[in-house]
Amino acid sequence: MSWLLAAPWILVLLLILSRYLVPGPRLRDYEPSTSGPLVSVIIPARNEARNVERCVRSLLATTYSPIQVIVVDDRSTDGTASIVAQAAGTSVLLVRGVEPPAGWFGKQWAIMQGYRVAKGDLLLFADADTRHEPELLPRAVRGLQDERVDLFTVLPRQEMLSFWERLIQPHVFVALESRFAYLASVNRTRISWNAIANGQFILTTRAAYEAAGTHEAVKHGVADDLMLAQAYVRAGKDIFIAQAREFMTTRMYGSLSEILAGWTKNLASGAPLMAPPIAVVRAVVPYLMWLPALFWLAPPILWLTTGWHWAAIATVVSLVTWTAVYAAERAPVWYALLYPLGAAFVAVIMIRSTWRGRRLIEWRGRSYRA
Repeated sequence: MSWLLAAPWILVLLLILSRYLVPGPRLRDYEPSTSGPLVSVIIPARNEARNVERCVRSLLATTYSPIQVIVVDDRSTDGTASIVAQAAGTSVLLVRGVEPPAGWFGKQWAIMQGYRVAKGDLLLFADADTRHEPELLPRAVRGLQDERVDLFTVLPRQEMLSFWERLIQPHVFVALESRFAYLASVNRTRISWNAIANGQFILTTRAAYEAAGTHEAVKHGVADDLMLAQAYVRAGKDIFIAQAREFMTTRMYGSLSEILAGWTKNLASGAPLMAPPIAVVRAVVPYLMWLPALFWLAPPILWLTTGWHWAAIATVVSLVTWTAVYAAERAPVWYALLYPLGAAFVAVIMIRSTWRGRRLIEWRGRSYRA
């Protein structure tokens, strides 16, 4: 009976292991295309002094040609623009952004300003907190061409350097990826709410981008990458997503305060868009998204308070699960011992996102009404 009661945790372990062992489409399966159409890379940057130089230098090291690198300084106050100018010289077009008009989120407006000076038939939207290996773009261009799709996006390896990143980030990613356990289900989907893209790297044809309405079609929401992918599907365009852990890394947030602000901004706004377009369902989802954290918290609590055998089994299986997750993410595996604490923090962040992020979104010194 104990093993039967612990079966859900065993099943989740098997599902997570299968996802790592059979990761779905991989960028390394595409031979690099070292030349082709001009690719205009657009990097929106607001207060990215910590990241932008690394990002730009990694893009300029690509083995693909020709490229046009455009950095849009979105009214930064930390010297982002001067760092770009000094690091790249004449190799990068620096656009001095202006404040977004009413109804626009800052990132989308920055991208639109870059798009207006972009010359390429292919457009790459890249975040400033990413680092690109030289073969990332060549393989992505090949993937876009071989798959004959309109939008090609990849999933990078997440860099986690601080205690809080290692404690919290893996739990958030596991929660998000549980909605899309197998990437193949996303590729070429015709169901708009089943479409996703990673805004850290979106490669698209100019024609498809314009047909989908550009970022103007998603100017009003914080989950711009998710909304853009769904706009493509609604426009009858094909999207494709692949794993690229060995070709791209990103460090989203560097401190607990950044983690709280970032996920508060994103979770409650994005989660409803991944649910069926039924008003009551989408209204309820943000208030329920913290409940899966109980799946990880319940076994150790019940084991300590009741001594139930099934709870002990579920706790051990959970520990094995998180050891596998940390090993796959190249983080110290001993953090798996703290998995209940990580789950608790994610639950708090999700509740915080529901109560704050759905009304007022604050990010990089700007406030938006959700």
